[in-house]
Amino acid sequence: MPHQRRATAEAASGGRRTRRRPWRLGGLAVTALLVAACGAAPAPRATHRPHPTATPTAGAPASPVGTAAVSVAGKVEPVLINSAGRTLYYFTADTPTRVACTGSCTGLWPPLLTTAGSLIAPSGIPGALSILHGANGAQVEYQGHPLYTYSGDTGPGQAHGEGLLGTWFVATPGLASAPSAAPSAAASPSPSPSGGGSGY
Repeated sequence: MPHQRRATAEAASGGRRTRRRPWRLGGLAVTALLVAACGAAPAPRATHRPHPTATPTAGAPASPVGTAAVSVAGKVEPVLINSAGRTLYYFTADTPTRVACTGSCTGLWPPLLTTAGSLIAPSGIPGALSILHGANGAQVEYQGHPLYTYSGDTGPGQAHGEGLLGTWFVATPGLASAPSAAPSAAASPSPSPSGGGSGY
């Protein structure tokens, strides 16, 4: 009888273990499904919002003229420069409608030319830019003065052409409007460069 009771108890106990195992397996299966579901969920992505940038106005050409502080005759002052930073000059023999520096003169004083149809002076330049279609091509004017660089300036920040022959001067933002007729005494330049900073 004791043997039968142990067998009966073991059988009953075995039966209970047998009944518990499905619950344990079911719990493990649910846990596995939850883990799998969590693993399959995509991680949230960071949203990239680019900073706004300034958009150039359509049809607005870049100005061929800017300003820089340059030492002119021993005094630092704002002058007009081209896109390469070279100092710009005007010639008193020119008028708003005619250039006196042409041909070999432009080898010493290269004219500031443009391919734009129209020009707008940038901020910091109070005067007006215009284009003269003359002997040198489409030449940029400031306040009616055709503009040039000087071959004697070897880089930005130089103004060796200031006052040469008493007719060539650095163009500044405050340059007055050009007269409609050039001074009659102005001589057409035909110099040859020499050593030193003067260029003549």
